[in-house]
Amino acid sequence: MEFTELEQRARALAAPGTRRILGIAGPPGAGKSTLAARLAGALGPELAVVVPMDGFHLCQAELERLGRAGRKGAPDTFDAAGYAALLVRLRTPGPAAVYAPAFDRALEEPVAGSVPVGRAVPLVITEGNYLLHDVGEWAAVRPLLDEVWFLAPDDALRMRRLVDRHVRHGKAPARAEEWVARSDEANARLIAAGRMRADLVVE
Repeated sequence: MEFTELEQRARALAAPGTRRILGIAGPPGAGKSTLAARLAGALGPELAVVVPMDGFHLCQAELERLGRAGRKGAPDTFDAAGYAALLVRLRTPGPAAVYAPAFDRALEEPVAGSVPVGRAVPLVITEGNYLLHDVGEWAAVRPLLDEVWFLAPDDALRMRRLVDRHVRHGKAPARAEEWVARSDEANARLIAAGRMRADLVVE
């Protein structure tokens, strides 16, 4: 599917006077954040804003306390209930802006209050791995999204992107390859189960 078709579909959701939430899901390295940013750029800040699911990563200190630092990125390493609560707030905008967290890849930590969402913005684009996951607190997420797209690129390309990303953010190449094969791909297999719950699959 061409980007222009995706832009038209997103633009149809961005009807002034209403608030809709478009979810972009898919495995690690699928291009979710890239597509979300490109859509928001095409629509402009008056029509769309991106709120990443990754802002609800648990911080590194908490992951270490829980013994889950080696599986950072797995479903239980996020505050799923907090993310769902934010989506509820975003669906019913009040008089003031809502501030959402984001994930700083340089710090490898979530940062609170990073993304302002004005009450008049009609479309929130949220992207992340587990928007279609239906286990535990994640099950509350899908009903809060008006539409969800699932990105399914070529796996070999996706894994190369992931290794390159980890290297850019400080991992040695061998360590990056090991992390992708062990952690990211375990998450990818879990995420793939949600594909059938998407409104649109982008291959």
